[in-house]
Amino acid sequence: MSVAAAATTTVPRHEHVETASKADRRRVRTAFAFLAPSLLGVILFLLIPIIFVLFLSLVQWNLLTPMKWVGLSNYANIFRFDGFGHSLIVTLYYVILNIPIQTAFALGMALLLQRKHAGSGLIRIIAVLPFLSTPVAMGVVWNWVFNPSTGLVNQFLGHLGITGPAWLSNEATAMPVIAFANIWQYAGYNMLFFLAGLGAIPPSLYEAASLDGAGKWEQFRRVTLPLLRPTMLFVLVTGVIGSFQVFDTVYVMTAGGPGNATQVASLNIYNTAFAGFRIGEASAMSVVLFLIILAITIAQFRYFNKRITYEIA
Repeated sequence: MSVAAAATTTVPRHEHVETASKADRRRVRTAFAFLAPSLLGVILFLLIPIIFVLFLSLVQWNLLTPMKWVGLSNYANIFRFDGFGHSLIVTLYYVILNIPIQTAFALGMALLLQRKHAGSGLIRIIAVLPFLSTPVAMGVVWNWVFNPSTGLVNQFLGHLGITGPAWLSNEATAMPVIAFANIWQYAGYNMLFFLAGLGAIPPSLYEAASLDGAGKWEQFRRVTLPLLRPTMLFVLVTGVIGSFQVFDTVYVMTAGGPGNATQVASLNIYNTAFAGFRIGEASAMSVVLFLIILAITIAQFRYFNKRITYEIA
């Protein structure tokens, strides 16, 4: 009797499936409702501008006269007349100066501050403070610090009997000074990610390595670096992207000078668009810069994906 009663109250399989599908659709609608504001922002402020820039790179326009379709000639002109190739070389030089030193410095600070000692919390805060300042404000400060006549650097060198150079007016020293300013500002920020990565490494691995006779350097090379590769990937990818797009610091400190020694790609794009009013050519430069950054980012992911070590719990 009980079996018969249970049979009469059993819900058909198709009703179960229908109920589950309704619940799934409800969850999807709820998820889209929460994601809608962000998706709208991505569409309005990322996808549509990218499409518009791609279109502008194929036209000739000075913001005043009607657009004129010129096809791919803008891409040829930027390398032939506008020195865009030189600005890409200058940008690459800045990246080479900036990223390796900044990454090594950030990792070194993280290694020194990973253990909690007296005052380590305060040192972490001090190290991150430069990141909270705007690049424009920091550019103004560093302009004063490296001023050839009244700057702190040359005054200090003067006390040592050394005549300091005109740092930002010298083609040999202008870009290293800009790179130094950015290293000082962003190394502490990247240190936070390395601290998080170091904190995720189990101490048991170091104990096992020590029992196997590995010294501190071997532990760093065999344990720390391999397990920090996901963090290293994030720091390098974001750092390289930001360095290829550097603008504020260069604009404030040198405006691309002396000569074209610090004429980075973003500054060249700005001058072409808003000083030369050649919107099409500036858009073509933006597209080329985007493709270069995309290619380097993909190369970084492929390189690290083959070498990232994951811990098996």
